[in-house]
Amino acid sequence: MEDGKAVWAPHPLDGFQLGSIIDIGVDTLTIEPLNQKNKTFLAPVNQVFSAEEDSKKDVEDNCGLMYLNEATLLNNIRVRYSKDKIYTYVANILIAINPYFDIPKLYSSDSIQKYKGKSLGTLPPHVFAIADKTYRDMKVHKLSQSIIVSGESGAGKTENTKFVLRYLTESYGTSQDIDERIVEANPLLEAFGNAKTVRNNNSSRFGKFVEIHFNEKNAVVGGFVSHYLLEKSRICMQSKEERNYHIFYRLCAGAPEEIRQKFHLISPDNFRYLNRGCTRYFANKESDKQILQNRKSPECLKEGSMKDPLLDDHGDFNRMCVAMKKIGLGDVEKFDLFRVVAGVLHLGNVDFEEAGSTSGGCVLKNKSSQSLDYCAELLGLDSDDLRVSLTTRVMLTTAGGAKGTVIKVPLKVEQANNARDALAKAVYSHLFDHVVKRVNQCFPFVTSSFFIGVLDIAGFEYFEHNSFEQFCINYCNEKLQQFFNERILKEEQELYQKEGLGVNEVHYVDNQDCIDLIEAKLVGILDILDEENRLPQTSDQHFTSAVHQKHKDHFRLTIPRKSKLTVHRNIRDDEGFIIRHFAGAVCYETSKFVEKNNDALHMSLESLVSESKDPFVRKLFEGTNNMKDTKQKAGKLSFISVGNKFKTQLNLLLEKLRSTGSSFIRCVKPNLKMTSHQFEGAQILSQLQCSGMVSVLDLMQGGFPSRAPFHELYNMYKNYMPAKLTRLDPRLFCKALFKALGLNENDYKFGLTKVFFRPGKFAEFDQIMKSDPEHLAVLVKRVNHWLICSRWKKVQWCSLSVIKLKNKMSYRALACIKMQKTVRMWLCKRKHKPRIDGVVKGKSLKQRVNRMIEVVKALKEGKAEMNKQVQDLDSSIDSFINKIKCTIMTRVEIDKEYAGLVRRSEQLLSGLQKKKQEEEEAERLRAIQREMEREQSRREEEERHHKQEEEDRRLKAEMEMKRKQEEVERKKQEEEERRLQAELELQITADREEDALKQTLLEQERRDRELAMRIARSESDLIADEAPMDTGIKRSPQVQATKAAAGIKKHDLSKWKYAELRDAINTSCDIELLAACREEFHRRLKVYHAWKSKNKKRNTEAEQRAPKSITDYAEQNPPQLHSRQQEITQNRTQRYFRIPFIRPADQYKDPQNKKKGWWYAHFDGPWIARQMELHPDKAPILLVAGKDDMEMCELSLDETGLTRKRGAEILPRQFEEVWERCGGVTYLRNAIENKQARPTYATAMLQNLLQ
Repeated sequence: MEDGKAVWAPHPLDGFQLGSIIDIGVDTLTIEPLNQKNKTFLAPVNQVFSAEEDSKKDVEDNCGLMYLNEATLLNNIRVRYSKDKIYTYVANILIAINPYFDIPKLYSSDSIQKYKGKSLGTLPPHVFAIADKTYRDMKVHKLSQSIIVSGESGAGKTENTKFVLRYLTESYGTSQDIDERIVEANPLLEAFGNAKTVRNNNSSRFGKFVEIHFNEKNAVVGGFVSHYLLEKSRICMQSKEERNYHIFYRLCAGAPEEIRQKFHLISPDNFRYLNRGCTRYFANKESDKQILQNRKSPECLKEGSMKDPLLDDHGDFNRMCVAMKKIGLGDVEKFDLFRVVAGVLHLGNVDFEEAGSTSGGCVLKNKSSQSLDYCAELLGLDSDDLRVSLTTRVMLTTAGGAKGTVIKVPLKVEQANNARDALAKAVYSHLFDHVVKRVNQCFPFVTSSFFIGVLDIAGFEYFEHNSFEQFCINYCNEKLQQFFNERILKEEQELYQKEGLGVNEVHYVDNQDCIDLIEAKLVGILDILDEENRLPQTSDQHFTSAVHQKHKDHFRLTIPRKSKLTVHRNIRDDEGFIIRHFAGAVCYETSKFVEKNNDALHMSLESLVSESKDPFVRKLFEGTNNMKDTKQKAGKLSFISVGNKFKTQLNLLLEKLRSTGSSFIRCVKPNLKMTSHQFEGAQILSQLQCSGMVSVLDLMQGGFPSRAPFHELYNMYKNYMPAKLTRLDPRLFCKALFKALGLNENDYKFGLTKVFFRPGKFAEFDQIMKSDPEHLAVLVKRVNHWLICSRWKKVQWCSLSVIKLKNKMSYRALACIKMQKTVRMWLCKRKHKPRIDGVVKGKSLKQRVNRMIEVVKALKEGKAEMNKQVQDLDSSIDSFINKIKCTIMTRVEIDKEYAGLVRRSEQLLSGLQKKKQEEEEAERLRAIQREMEREQSRREEEERHHKQEEEDRRLKAEMEMKRKQEEVERKKQEEEERRLQAELELQITADREEDALKQTLLEQERRDRELAMRIARSESDLIADEAPMDTGIKRSPQVQATKAAAGIKKHDLSKWKYAELRDAINTSCDIELLAACREEFHRRLKVYHAWKSKNKKRNTEAEQRAPKSITDYAEQNPPQLHSRQQEITQNRTQRYFRIPFIRPADQYKDPQNKKKGWWYAHFDGPWIARQMELHPDKAPILLVAGKDDMEMCELSLDETGLTRKRGAEILPRQFEEVWERCGGVTYLRNAIENKQARPTYATAMLQNLLQ
């Protein structure tokens, strides 16, 4: 099928695999893989895509592919990745694959210079090209820009962010110290905010929006960093394969001996906050030797250091120190930072045990005293005060006035542990805030005209165990995905519609309901969580139950027991919930949700650190007391909502993003093992689908990603043009420019206010415009020539139009005269016809009298008497003729007088006969008699003809009356059909909406399972798919009646193969089975042709198997349902049709339809049996059922609407004459002999004729 052409079909591991279509099923296609012959599998029709002719060829921009679909996108990325080409465009969006190794010279200074000032598409895809485009957009549009770097954890967002910042500062900096500081700030932020996770060795555990500010001359003047949601829980706890923040390990591995001894640092396994996770260092061979053995943990000594091309704890410590110096941090401040970090480590080693007294409190373990002393020393606290604050909580009573007695409430071991961890988190988070603040102080600016912001925030996260941090991160990614949909898909389509470009609408999944679930007022999860935090007795279980209760029927929320992973099935309903995100379902365990949502310390602890003896620590907590409620009681835990603080920050960020122009970099993780040259197609495809790239491809099928207003192009290039051309209107200027350049009209399109370019075509235009001056001189000459030619053509057109109008007026005047003359003649003839006929009859009678006079003259006897009688008769005839001419007589009166004259002439003739005795005279009389007989016959013929005309007129009047009655009946029937059709369409619309909802559910289920597959260690960890949902739809009574009219299907053909259907049609004698097979056969043909139309080549017209009027009718008018008996009866009828036909390729070349052809069709019952296309200057196209099914019209007779077209149906003889003249008999005979033709009425008749 399709001549064995390759297609892409789904594959569970590779995403897609090459194969060929073998058979057409009900909703599936049977595919044979190219690399596994004789092995077939079924694939849904909507998941099979056309493949490029050369599947090993790659293009820099996916929009340059002949077929734009998710399969060719994935294959292009795969081929480029195998060649170490990690960057690929989809229009103006950059896809970046993490290579997991250093590609030589890819980010060198030479590369930066090469991309500087170059339009997007002129050089191979690169992150530098996006950065330069953003800068030029800022410069041209006078609008701040943003670059959104998105992707999963480990996809390379942080590295690409660094390359963007480096490019902008090196290319457009002022060569001052500030450029270097902006770049060097990243290592410092990474040290304090990045950590190793199971999916990324250098995962950013905070979000940042780095702004590079420019002055009016578009030079870098400063920068600013905004940070979001530091993962504080990581400070105290990590999973076995993860690490704490890099700074802890770098301090242990690389700190000089003096600092190590002063801060009492040892190997990571000796610190509680490090030893519950991975304690191995990152190091290469050289740096591993430089780390002292006593600084390595037993795990590191046993298994060795971890390897990563971008990480080296010992070397990174030294580089971090250099970066601190470059951005302006002195040795004292550097020492203070390290001291607080060490203090947090020692604080984690403080342990508690039950006091054993009646108070029920706890005390420090003896072995923890030294750690407590170290912590107090490093943080500038008193050891005893720290001990008391960790083991007790101070409360004030209000009895007896404003203040009462101070009460120390002892804490239990668990409460003391929580207080210790809360203090560690608070100290470290304040330290991180200080680092960001100092970084911002290192590149200050007074004024700024514009900025370029680069957003690097944690990607979508999903683990076996997900907590509050993953919840906030995924909420952020939902908002960013919505922004992407709005900016790229929604706003783009609105612009196309506004500019009148006529681009087809693209549908995408709207995730607003998921965002509302999280952030809606009062009922959103964040507000429910805040409400729980305000209760006197907080509980994670109560919060979870409230979430399920308020959203029990929400599509996006469900209970853990419905997870695809077995590990989540053990979670109780009040211990977690599942949210169906845009990327898939994630199960969140709500343990410690309430605790993590509170960013406040007990006042006793906060007062302790705020009054530290160390000025640096005291400075970290400056202003925190001022933020407290003055009525807050000492010892009572105040509430600062982390979730709502993050929501506010996120909304401010999105407002900023919406106020700027935007560019997108979609980072993709090639595999889960984080190894180089390993391409896992299925999980990459899932990332591309979740990031919206497939929807972008659909939009780019007919999209124009580059655009420029006419006045901007005019201003941009007017300096290159002479004054004569710059006086033109901007739109005309652009039109003249494009025509003169000879650009392909398919590569651009003029809107109302802008000109739009196909992907990569603006770069070609820009390159031509900025070429050498000699070329521009030629260009100006061509523009002038085009203007003169266009104006001359307008003059010619106007002249020809005037001449044509004058000729038309003359022609119409002559035509009016001719019409008037003809009408007047016809009216006159109708009025005077009886009189004219009477005069003609009188003259013929007079001629007969003249012959009588000659006979009378020959008489020998009675001559005078007979002469007198003849003269009297002649006078009477003359009087009769004069009377007709002078008076208005009716036909009856004329006939009466004429009859009297005829009788007189006959009497006179008989008298003459008696007297005529000679033989010669008798012969003459016989001749006159014969003449009279002929006249009598003629008169009788006229009478008969007259009666026939009267009868015809009567019959036509009856036929017209009957036709009008039938028309009235037909209109009544059509009105009734329209009413039923409207009801049916309403139900069908409802069915479609329900089907769309079902498809959304199925798509979400697919994403949920893919996400679960990526989390699961093996297939056994997955839950088997549940039975499909009952999607039965309640039909209205009208629809049920229509269905009942169709009859119950006797034959289930859903499992029959395409070839089996064809064989049954060729051989079956069961009329009902034959009708059912033909119906199913053509239904599958429709499915196949719909698939071909969807997967056609770009910029090519779809194949036409029937005239457009027929296919349009079929789309607008769904087929009527008939009973099985009606179909069987219809199968016996033979009908023939002929309508005009113009090929799509010819309709623009020949707008006046001079090359109009004819489309002939012979329908054997409801389905087509023979088809002909006759075109001028082309050989006839003959098609017969069976041999040419794929090229013939697949619609039924009812669907074509041919029976309703006036003049479309022709006689069988007319069809057969044309068929035989075009060689159809020979063609059909050959098909029969080769057993390719399906048995039809035509084949049977031909076989009988041949026999």
